[in-house]
Amino acid sequence: MNANVKNQGLETTLDFSDNAVEVKKNSKAGRAVAAASIGNALEWYDFSVFAFFASYIGHSFFVEGDEVSALLKTFLLFAVGFIARPIGALFLGSYGDRVGRKAALTLTIGIMAAGTFIIAVAPPVWVIGVGAPILLLIGRLLQGFSAGGEIGGATAFLVESAPPEKKASYAAWLQASMGISNILAAFVGMMITTFFTDDQITGWAWRLPFLVGLLIIPVGYYIRYTLDETAEFEAEKKSMDLTKKQPLFDVIKLYPQHMIVGILFSILWTVCVYVLVIYMPTYYAAANIGLGFSRNDAFTASLIGNIFMIIGCLFSGKMADRFGAPTVLKLSCLVLAVVSYPLLTWLHGSPEFGNLVVVHIILCFSVALFSGVAPSALAGLFPTQVRSSGMAVSYNIAAIFFAGFTPALMTWATTIDIMAPSYYMAVAAFIGYLATVWMYKLVK
Repeated sequence: MNANVKNQGLETTLDFSDNAVEVKKNSKAGRAVAAASIGNALEWYDFSVFAFFASYIGHSFFVEGDEVSALLKTFLLFAVGFIARPIGALFLGSYGDRVGRKAALTLTIGIMAAGTFIIAVAPPVWVIGVGAPILLLIGRLLQGFSAGGEIGGATAFLVESAPPEKKASYAAWLQASMGISNILAAFVGMMITTFFTDDQITGWAWRLPFLVGLLIIPVGYYIRYTLDETAEFEAEKKSMDLTKKQPLFDVIKLYPQHMIVGILFSILWTVCVYVLVIYMPTYYAAANIGLGFSRNDAFTASLIGNIFMIIGCLFSGKMADRFGAPTVLKLSCLVLAVVSYPLLTWLHGSPEFGNLVVVHIILCFSVALFSGVAPSALAGLFPTQVRSSGMAVSYNIAAIFFAGFTPALMTWATTIDIMAPSYYMAVAAFIGYLATVWMYKLVK
C-alpha cells in the first residue's frame, strides 16, 4: 500500500490497489467454487435420491413382485439413464469447449431440472399403466444427459479458475460437493423415514425429496448464469477460430492414448463412489444381506459418513497440491483395494448401529482420498482446447458400465456372495493404480 499526503492542499491519496486486487481475486475464486459446487451438488442430489429411494420408486412404477425383483428393475432403469450420459458428454462437452464453460454449466442445470420435475410428478403404474415407467425413463434420460456434461464443464471451470499452486484444492470441491449432495439426500431421506410411515412413503412421500431438489435449482441456475468466463478459455477463444473448432474430433484424433487412460482411470473413480457411497445405504438395509438395519439407520449412517467424505476430499486436494497428485492417488488406490473387506466382515460379525456409522465413515473417507484428487488429475490429462470434451467423454464411457450398472450388479451379486462389493472394489482399485501410473507418464 502506498500513501501520498499533501498537507498544504489538504489532499490525501491512498492507493489500496494491491489489497483491492487480492480481495477481488478471492471473491472471484469463491464465486467460481460456489458456482461449480452448488450446481454439481444439485446434479448429484437427484442421482443420490433416486438410489436411496429405489425400493420405494420400484413399487410405484413396476407391477408388484418380490422386493429384490422390484429393486433390480428400478436399478436397471437407474442404469439406463447412464446410456444418455455419453451423448450428453459429446454434446455438452463440445458445447463447453466451443461456446464457453459458463454457457455449458447453465445449460446442464436447466436440463437436470426438467428431468427431476418429470420424476417428481409422474403418475404411478396403477394410474397410467406402461406410461409410468416410460415417463420415469424419460426423466432418467434427461438427468443422465445433463450429468454427462457436468463433470467436464464443472471441472474445467474450477481448474481454469484456480491459481497454479491450488488446482487440486479447487477441483476437490467438485467431489466434496457430491458429499454435500449425499448429506442433503440422506438428511431428507432420514426425515422422510422418520415422519412418514412405510406405506405413506411407498404411496407418495418418496416424491418429496425430488420436489426439494426443484426448489433449490433456481439458486444454482442464478449463480451460474451470473458467472464470468474463465481467463484460460477467453485466451483460447482469442487465439483460434472457434467456428472451425471441433473439440470432440480433435481429442479423439490427437489424444487417443489420453482418452484410453482417462477411461481406465475413471473406472475406479466411478466404482468407488457408486459402490461405497451410493449403493451401500441400500446394502445395509437389504433383507437378503441380513444385517437387520432399518432404512432410517442406513440414511443416518450415510449422512454422517458423507460429512467425512467432504473433509476427506478437501484434505486430499491439499495433500495433492503439497506432495503431488500421483503420490496421493497411488496411496488411495491401495487403501481402496483392501479397506472394505475387513470392515464389512466386522460389521456382519457385530451388526450394531455404532459400528455401522464407523464403517461408513471409513469407507467414505477412503473414497474421498481418491475422488478428491481425481477431477484435477483427469483435467490435467487434456489441454484447454479439448479439456471439457476429453474429460466428459472419458469419464462417462466408464460411467455407463462401472457406475450406472453397479447398483444393479451389486444387488444381484450379493445374492450369491454378500462380500461381492469388496471383491469388485479390489479389481477396480488394481485398474486404477495401473491407470494412474500410465497417466503421469503421458503428462510428463
